[in-house]
Amino acid sequence: GTFSAQWKCSMFEALFSESLATALTKRALDGLHEFGRTVNELQYKAKHTEGHTAAHAMLTEWLKDIGYEAHLIDNEENDKVAQARWGNVLDFVDWIAKRCGGQHSEEGGVSFTEPKQSVLDVAQTISVILSLAERGDDQDQVTLTTLHASKGLEWPHVVLAGVNEGLLPFKREEAELTAEALQEERRLMYVGITRARTTLAVSTLRRRKKGRDTVVGIPSRFLAEMKLHEGSTREDPREKLKRMREELAAKAAARIAGAAE
Repeated sequence: GTFSAQWKCSMFEALFSESLATALTKRALDGLHEFGRTVNELQYKAKHTEGHTAAHAMLTEWLKDIGYEAHLIDNEENDKVAQARWGNVLDFVDWIAKRCGGQHSEEGGVSFTEPKQSVLDVAQTISVILSLAERGDDQDQVTLTTLHASKGLEWPHVVLAGVNEGLLPFKREEAELTAEALQEERRLMYVGITRARTTLAVSTLRRRKKGRDTVVGIPSRFLAEMKLHEGSTREDPREKLKRMREELAAKAAARIAGAAE
């Protein structure tokens, strides 16, 4: 804590600072580096694990690796209490896994597949919710969050920053932006728009960093799709979402009917 405060960085960033060796013994430093690598590996797995089945397997394996069940049993005198706590942990794993999506359901004869989220996306959402809950009545603060983590939440005023091509929709240098990926990015944009209860501000960058270079910022294609120039009538986001779901269901039903013919 003292070292990170002195160098004005987070405690996790301080773990890998070259100067940290001057403040700690080699044994202590090795232990901290091992902890940092473990956290980075866990973050990587959480970022690249999507969908209910994969998320459940990843979290269950992680709990097994760290021996959490044995930890609860060893530190609780009452076996029934320890098993009850372990049961709560497994319930929480199920809860997180379900929110990673990928489950198939059917409604009105039309099959749906829940959009997939990564374990990291769900964890970030939980973090934001807990942060808001801890504030209590003191809500006059700025919340910095990602689009994924903001799903299901709302604020009176929302600012979407840096809505540029390459960022939203996101595109890696070497990867092709497929129609499916573009549609998923469009849904993400809609998530951001509908987080606002009263006002929404959207900004773009004139220039942005791309690797080590600075390139001209191109406004996202999604801004043109919003058709803000056509009028200022504001449609209720919930009604618009309901309408979009009905349109998607109708298109899906039409495709099924066409395939049956």
